[in-house]
Amino acid sequence: MKDLNYQLKDLCQRNQDGSRSTQAERFQLLQTMANHLNELGYRRMEAKSLKPKHVDALVAKYLEEGLTPGTIKNRLAALRWWAEKIGKQNVVAKDNAYYGIDSRVFVTNVSKARDLDQELLEKISDPHLRISLELQKAFGLRREEAIKFSPDYADRNTYIRLKSTWCKGGRAREIPIRTDEQRDVLRRARLVAGKGSLIPSHLMYVQQMRLYERETQKAGLSKLHGLRHRYAQERYYELTGKQAPACGGPSSSELTEEERANDQVARWAISQELGHEREQITAVYLGR
Repeated sequence: MKDLNYQLKDLCQRNQDGSRSTQAERFQLLQTMANHLNELGYRRMEAKSLKPKHVDALVAKYLEEGLTPGTIKNRLAALRWWAEKIGKQNVVAKDNAYYGIDSRVFVTNVSKARDLDQELLEKISDPHLRISLELQKAFGLRREEAIKFSPDYADRNTYIRLKSTWCKGGRAREIPIRTDEQRDVLRRARLVAGKGSLIPSHLMYVQQMRLYERETQKAGLSKLHGLRHRYAQERYYELTGKQAPACGGPSSSELTEEERANDQVARWAISQELGHEREQITAVYLGR
């Protein structure tokens, strides 16, 4: 391991901020950027020697490669964490616009919902992965939540409960069981997992996650975050009796006062079921 990679690993071990998944993601991002700095010619760099020129070089590389603004922002967040831990907060500009990174466009009123193609799903040979994917569709779960899912723990008959260690930001939550499809997926998940989780006993989460990435790519299953969009839009229709704006339904400006109140109640419920703390984030899934 190169000196910088080792020092960043040590920095992460000494500063375990956030949930385990947040820590793991930050570690991977920092290791990746350490490798990129080495490729860019900074071969004797130490963790404490981070300078604006290093940040500029990384951002220039990522812009040239055409990475999305969201991806670059995630890497800048990790760089800011690094800078803070070595007492050099000002090394990374506070405003992403300083680096010429476009703002994310959250509200488009264009649906990004995606269904789970059964023919492509059949190409996934691992039953643990197949059922994880079906759980993503049935309950709008994130990838990590569906991989770590333990049906024996989660299934509470009328709702499922998710452990904080499965969820982004360490926020445990509950999701109602409403349909026969959901009940069937849970039944089959129990057959696969037994008393355990959907990570086979001989594998760790990171290994199963890498397998998930390889198998879904090989099967041609992409943009699976769209399954959460579909879940949100279906729930909106159930709760309001109207299509979401992203599906051609009326925009907020077209709603009556009563309809607007129903819209807000539905959005809060969907936000909580998806594991978000802000109603505003539902605009990403539903439009506005």
